[in-house]
Amino acid sequence: MTIVAHIWAMQIRVGFGYDVHRLSQDRDLWLGGVLVPSDKGALGHSDADVLLHAICDALLGAANLRDIGFHFPDTGDTWKNADSKVLLRRTVELLRAGHWEIGNIDCTLVLEKPKIASYREAMVAAIAENASVDVSQVSIKATTSEGMGFVGTREGLAAYAVVLIQRH
Repeated sequence: MTIVAHIWAMQIRVGFGYDVHRLSQDRDLWLGGVLVPSDKGALGHSDADVLLHAICDALLGAANLRDIGFHFPDTGDTWKNADSKVLLRRTVELLRAGHWEIGNIDCTLVLEKPKIASYREAMVAAIAENASVDVSQVSIKATTSEGMGFVGTREGLAAYAVVLIQRH
């Protein structure tokens, strides 16, 4: 069997997710399921956890299950102020219903401040717990935009996520 045929037979898929939220002084900042002290928080219909939203989109995309807005619409009260850890758990349930399991989650946060190094382990633990994976399967990195654009002026923040899933 060729390598390509073997990979196809294993049904491995990659998904990519991206999310962005405005920052506001009257909101909490939730990142990766962790409340991070900050003078500004993310504005959104739910708790606006940009990192968990990017992960959900990556997982849903990899499994060809549409996107986070389809499953958790911001048009009603059902998901108003929702804890994004619940969205991640429900996303994982959708994957499991299709016999998919997570291989790994790799994410990048883009924000000027606060610095997240001291919260990284807690975020990894929260993501791993809510995605039902080992902490060794979750990677979080952070960067700034060097003062440029909406992230640089602290009008907003962004997150990117790449996931690997496989059918079991």
